[in-house]
Amino acid sequence: MATQRVLPQSKESLLQNYNKRLKDDIRSILDNFTEIIKTAKIEDETQVSRATQAEQDHYEMHVRAANIVRAGESLMKLVSDLKQFLILNDFPSVNDAISLQNQHLRSLQEECDKKLTSLRDEIAIDLYELEEEYYSSRYK
Repeated sequence: MATQRVLPQSKESLLQNYNKRLKDDIRSILDNFTEIIKTAKIEDETQVSRATQAEQDHYEMHVRAANIVRAGESLMKLVSDLKQFLILNDFPSVNDAISLQNQHLRSLQEECDKKLTSLRDEIAIDLYELEEEYYSSRYK
């Protein structure tokens, strides 16, 4: 699209909201994944026993994995919202599709009209020849 369309303020703010949600969810996924990787590293000596540290790390990984899943679901909801926004607000695209379909159907109609006209002419010629044959025969 070569021209930039000017959107009303509500649509513009809605698109900015979508962009913010996208960035927040991606950041959440990245941060949680990074923290899971950090948690997976085994530290040498800590003041907490190994079993307790392992249990704490295990719980933290589950929480962070749940956060990643939540962010992924939020992204899928965002995709759904964007599709709905596009369907409801992309009138030029819808009008172009309707015009294209209209042109296609008009050309198909013209093609059918030409074929029907040609068929009518052929039938008229055949009918004329048959009438001539009938009237010139002895069976009339």
